[in-house]
Amino acid sequence: MQSLLDIMCKVNYTKNAKITMHGGVMRSKIAELRKQNKLSQEELAMAVGVTRQTITSLEVGKYTASLVLAYKIAKHFDLSIEEVFDFTDLKEEE
Repeated sequence: MQSLLDIMCKVNYTKNAKITMHGGVMRSKIAELRKQNKLSQEELAMAVGVTRQTITSLEVGKYTASLVLAYKIAKHFDLSIEEVFDFTDLKEEE
């Protein structure tokens, strides 16, 4: 049985993912956070269970993180998803 938080996160992530696919780039603060915390891409990747290439792709905006990955990254830095990923430049579907 899914919790209300899981359902709400999926709804918000789906909305933001659709926006990203239709003309927006989801920016992140991952590189900045890594440097502040003296973490390499490899160290962050191992901490959240992905490859270094995934972290690279997230940092340059070539890949949109799944909800689970976004949550893991945010939790690793003790931040909310919105504090790590910037949705302000994304165009809303009409």
